[in-house]
Amino acid sequence: MNVLHRIASCPSIFISSSSACFKLPPNLHQSSLVITKPLFSSPPSLRTLISFSYARARVRVSVHGISTTTTVSSPSSSAAAVAAVEEKVPPPQKGGDSEAEVERVVLPTNDSSEKLLRIRHTCAHVMAMAVQKLFPDSKVTIGPWIDNGFYYDFDMEPLTDKDLKRIKKEMDRIISRNLPLIREEVSRDEAQKRIMELNEPYKLEILESIKEDPITIYHIGNEWWDLCAGPHVDSTGTINKKAVELESVAGAYWRGDENKPMLQRIYGTAWETEEQLKAYLHFKEEAKRRDHRRLGQDLDLFSIQDEAGGGLVFWHPKGAIVRHLIEDSWKKIHVQHGYDLLYTPHVAKADLWKISGHLDFYKENMYDQMKIEDELYQLRPMNCPYHILLYKRKLHSYRDFPIRVAELGTVYRYELSGSLHGLFRVRGFTQDDAHIFCLDDQIKDEIRGVLDLTEEILRQFGFRRYEVNLSTRPEKAVGSDDIWEKATAALRDALDTKGWDYQIDEGGGAFYGPKIDLKIEDALGRKWQCSTVQVDFNLPQRFDISYVDSNSEKRRPIMIHRAVLGSLERFFGVLIEHYAGDFPLWISPVQARILPVTDTELKYCNEVATRLKANGIRAEVCHGERLPKLIRTAEKQKVPLMAVVGPKEVESQTVTVRSRFGRELGTVAVDDFIHKIQFAVENRTSF
Repeated sequence: MNVLHRIASCPSIFISSSSACFKLPPNLHQSSLVITKPLFSSPPSLRTLISFSYARARVRVSVHGISTTTTVSSPSSSAAAVAAVEEKVPPPQKGGDSEAEVERVVLPTNDSSEKLLRIRHTCAHVMAMAVQKLFPDSKVTIGPWIDNGFYYDFDMEPLTDKDLKRIKKEMDRIISRNLPLIREEVSRDEAQKRIMELNEPYKLEILESIKEDPITIYHIGNEWWDLCAGPHVDSTGTINKKAVELESVAGAYWRGDENKPMLQRIYGTAWETEEQLKAYLHFKEEAKRRDHRRLGQDLDLFSIQDEAGGGLVFWHPKGAIVRHLIEDSWKKIHVQHGYDLLYTPHVAKADLWKISGHLDFYKENMYDQMKIEDELYQLRPMNCPYHILLYKRKLHSYRDFPIRVAELGTVYRYELSGSLHGLFRVRGFTQDDAHIFCLDDQIKDEIRGVLDLTEEILRQFGFRRYEVNLSTRPEKAVGSDDIWEKATAALRDALDTKGWDYQIDEGGGAFYGPKIDLKIEDALGRKWQCSTVQVDFNLPQRFDISYVDSNSEKRRPIMIHRAVLGSLERFFGVLIEHYAGDFPLWISPVQARILPVTDTELKYCNEVATRLKANGIRAEVCHGERLPKLIRTAEKQKVPLMAVVGPKEVESQTVTVRSRFGRELGTVAVDDFIHKIQFAVENRTSF
């Protein structure tokens, strides 16, 4: 039973005992990240990560009979951060309730806390000072703050983990001395003179790039200085040395140019308090546990084969099953929403990419041309021109609109080997691409239809929290002021009628039209760019597409680009990390594994598996080991359901069902087992 425990102090917050899902007030916006410690200590893979900002009130919450005291309230006036993570909750322990205190740690961001930003910037300087004390021959370059901390690049010999520990100890000494941060303004000539005295060639190059005068310098006491515009803390003693940690060393080319020297980049993280650092490190460990590259290998989902080349994905049978289910669901929903499905070639004449403008604006991301019978061909980096060619195959009337076409089209883009990253950055990938051709007065309804379709698709995969941005006309753009205003208003109206909160990115649109970008939030509160809706005034003009209006005159239609998942590869990577490889039953590669107590029951197990497969259930038999090991293996491989078969089950023609989380779900007839799985799959629920 799905029992809801409502929190009296905030009526729109409740906890579901079946999923530990916190439903939060819809008017709250994210401005900071909040992480709690695990609500339950066992098993370690099951987390409940909850995020709030609020005026305080004590409440007691019960989930599966396990009580916990926490602090909640109504939202504060500062539009506090809210994020909720749905995770599985273990069953109640026998012998009574247990209590756990939920420790809430708010992780601020650089945007929400200027103090944190100053701490991180100063930490970069303190680290550089420490490095040059320990390694006098090292040369400094730049050291900015970043999302979770800071880094600094040095021209020096490669560093080891032992070196990092020495650097951190020296940083601690500098922090403990409580040295003041002193801002000084000097002339350009004076700055150049001081830099040359220190023999810092990279700083000279940086000085040349600074256009404003006077030049600002920040000193740490009277011992070390750097070119810097700030801001910084007042003194090093402001930094909590127990809230600072050096994380790693990586190679980085100066100015990002592979023809320039390779530098040593030291990454560090810094927070306001030690508790924040601990929470961040817990978050980092959880992210590491969910890394799709490791899980892809452990669960045998996909691989990148060196013999074939980097950035080219091999979908293994289990991964291919998940992809098939994603594609099948995607196609079904699109057909229901009035889209026609397409398949188009992977290559085209180079002239097509000249017309589209890709050779002018996107050439560095395209592969070299191929000469075939005295004509040049090229692998496609986009699907758009193909869909336009299909539109142009016949003359259209205004009565034909809207025209919606969609394709799961594989494209190829050149990426440097150093930028490749699992499924997130590849050289060949399949976009869930769609284009809508419509009239001016149809833009709003079509955009709203896209938003509804996007929500329907994302929700079935468990994504319910989004960050939405509306990007408007940039300084350089094609198209008239009138059509830009009409299109932007249509996008805004569609978002308003949808009821989604969104931010406006003034001037952030593409040169060819305004757009809506949607980032999905995963189980750790991370944002992933997947969905986009873009109005295009450029390609219809380049390809000179038209239709005949009610006055028998030729007019140019509006074209809308649209993707929901972004690419199948990237979305699959996000999906793996969102669920930590523990997929919902309906898209799990193997839904049920039949386990015999001994090989004596093997014949019956095979019969059960055959019946399950005949009913569309992905089932397999595993044997040859003792039952406890078979169960542990199935749990490790994240198989949702195990059907254990012993002599009694054979005699009664039943199976004893066990979930991957150790729950005994009882002994049921095989037909009942089949029907329960089918019901759960059809309704996207657990067994």
